[in-house]
Amino acid sequence: MSLYYQDDYVTLYHGDCLTDHQEWLGADVLITDPPYGMAYLSGWDSKDRAIKNDLETSARDAALELWGTKLAAAFGTWKEPRPTGTRHLVIWDKTLGTGAGMGDLDAAWGNSHEEIYILGEWKRGKRSRHSSVIQTKDGLRSLSGKTGHPTPKPVGLMEKIIDMAPSGIIADPFAGSGSTLVAAKAMGRKVIGVELEEKYCEIIAKRCAQDVLDIFGGVA
Repeated sequence: MSLYYQDDYVTLYHGDCLTDHQEWLGADVLITDPPYGMAYLSGWDSKDRAIKNDLETSARDAALELWGTKLAAAFGTWKEPRPTGTRHLVIWDKTLGTGAGMGDLDAAWGNSHEEIYILGEWKRGKRSRHSSVIQTKDGLRSLSGKTGHPTPKPVGLMEKIIDMAPSGIIADPFAGSGSTLVAAKAMGRKVIGVELEEKYCEIIAKRCAQDVLDIFGGVA
């Protein structure tokens, strides 16, 4: 459990963000896709690709408690309680070019969005206001196949969120496929990430070492 990758913008630690590595707490803005109780395992994923600690929201809630009152954006689902202190809701709409969404194919409504909870008072300053609905072009299955991670986020989506973040260092204590880190580097922002599983640390390091010429963009 140690420093896994580092360049001029990205610092990545391998380990548990709650116990092994808390360096991310020194950052200024938290942008993360934490385990949030979905126990996610799609029809094309094997059990060895399940997200650890995703049976409940305790890891997410513990990380947010450590983070305190600083600005944060965290992905989640309406099926679980929203984080304490949520001030605003942003919707990630995954339908652009991908049809009616995922989930039970016999159901009348396809699951085609995720929620992003905004904690703290984010101010736009001199930046243009963004819509609270962000559409992306790449479906989850396509991105999962490209990155090797079951729940990756498009880099373009993460850039939209980072674009509204004030200056300072970005933190992602549940780095996953590394899209937050890749997006931050592409935008010239320093970022600290922590990832529990070494196989995903390897994916992140490879993506960040490509001088941010990353193919996993896709945003309206």
